[in-house]
Amino acid sequence: MPPVKKIVLWLLVIFALYAILVSPDDAASLVGTIWDILVNGIKNIGRFFDTLLSR
Repeated sequence: MPPVKKIVLWLLVIFALYAILVSPDDAASLVGTIWDILVNGIKNIGRFFDTLLSR
């Protein structure tokens, strides 16, 4: 991995840890929102293929 990618990756990890330590409630809310978006997306994809295959 080129050094620039490593540096950016470390900066993102440090920022994520800082955000969690400074405001854990906001970080938990953000993770919950992202989880809901992923779950709804997977459900919608499943519903699409179910409808597509049932016709």
